[in-house]
Amino acid sequence: MNLTNKPMDVADLQNTDLQTNDLQNNSLQNNDLQNAAPNAQGAGDSAPQSKLRSAIGKFLPWVAKGGLAVLDYGLISGSNFLLGILLARWLTPTEYGAYALSFSFFILAGFLYQTLLLEPLSVFSGTLFSENLRGYLKTSLWIHWALSFVLCLIIGVAALVTSQIGHSPILAVALAGMTIATPFILMHGLARRSFYLTMSPGPAAFGSIFYCILVVAGVFVVNRLGWLSSFKAFLIMGLAAFTASVVMIFQLNGVLPAASGRPRLRATCAKHWEYGRWALATCVVGWIPNYIYLPLVSSFSGMAAAGELRALMNLAAPVLQTYAALSMLFLPFAARTQNHKGRAAASALNRRLAFLFVAGSCAYWAVLIPLKAPLFHFLYGGKYMESAYLIPLFALETTIWSASLGPAILLRAMESPRSLFIANGAASVVAVVVGIPATRFFGLPGVIWSMIGANFLYVVVAFILLDKKLATANASVATVPESMYAD
Repeated sequence: MNLTNKPMDVADLQNTDLQTNDLQNNSLQNNDLQNAAPNAQGAGDSAPQSKLRSAIGKFLPWVAKGGLAVLDYGLISGSNFLLGILLARWLTPTEYGAYALSFSFFILAGFLYQTLLLEPLSVFSGTLFSENLRGYLKTSLWIHWALSFVLCLIIGVAALVTSQIGHSPILAVALAGMTIATPFILMHGLARRSFYLTMSPGPAAFGSIFYCILVVAGVFVVNRLGWLSSFKAFLIMGLAAFTASVVMIFQLNGVLPAASGRPRLRATCAKHWEYGRWALATCVVGWIPNYIYLPLVSSFSGMAAAGELRALMNLAAPVLQTYAALSMLFLPFAARTQNHKGRAAASALNRRLAFLFVAGSCAYWAVLIPLKAPLFHFLYGGKYMESAYLIPLFALETTIWSASLGPAILLRAMESPRSLFIANGAASVVAVVVGIPATRFFGLPGVIWSMIGANFLYVVVAFILLDKKLATANASVATVPESMYAD
């Protein structure tokens, strides 16, 4: 990743929002002066039109960026989904099982990479290193290779152990393929995330399109030649990710401003670990209120009931994936807002984000609920129809959870994953104390009601902790200690 000190050819994207607000405020002031004419009727007509144009001017760029972020996230998820379908059709069950099991290990590796590199990168790029993104990304690249080496070493040892002790040569070969592909797939994620630091998801979406085409075409070609296997599937993913990463790196190199220095690797790693350890713990406790119910339902009511719950959860997948993409877009923006504009701006942003996510959830379920019976029949071929009546209740659970995304984004932006750990811990207590007996005695309705209670408590605690954090927040702009830079 050759991020040379090339001067920026375009305006600094980090200051776009501030400049836009200044221009819009100047425009409103000019309109007020021009409209201060004797004709009060004309002034009354012009002011609302000016405000409407200003509101539209602010809203449309966010719609475009949000759409590109959703497209980017959807292409990655869709390409993995399509790849899984094609491999399931073309590979033997044993070979495909080896791929699926190996890919589950990669998901875990990506989870660790996310918490220790990508999420801290999104936060610190808007606070400590907002004026030196190129230098910060240079240091982050070394962290990428260090994490990739550790993860590949672990996976490679697992492949060796599996081949020697596990007596599963197919799984061992699949793990070997994943070991080769992992650093390049992770680099692709780092390159995509780097564009979000400057609120530019367009090139990231282009890189995802490129990756998707290469993966699908590569699998088609290799299968036509009769060479397809789980090992080669991982090699295709790695090669596609490497090629798309190179394209994005050249694009990124052309828009980043010159580096003012390179942060020390050890000091940057310490900052990432300070943030990432709580993010890692938060993800662990966050699993409980979201996923503990599947094993509970299967234990109390059988695998069929677990299938019904999974069928309900699948309906929320479009909302969850869309919000994951938007959260990735809003996190660096929220970090800059709370760092440069202060407490009042951060609080207002929290309210707007919470309203946006709740409104989006309401709109989504308003379309799906009237179609619940035919939708279930279409998706599942007539199966699980007896649980379709629970869709409105599940929609309520999803909408309540959506309200938590506002404070969750702001707390991450304020470098406080510890607060989210506390909020998720409170929800986990409800999931265990209430969820277990509710699942045992009331089945799926008990599951959903306990999820509603857990998410409601999570939202309340998250808002309270954010208010406390904002009340004690320092209004000064975060600066990088000189000790973080090499001499």
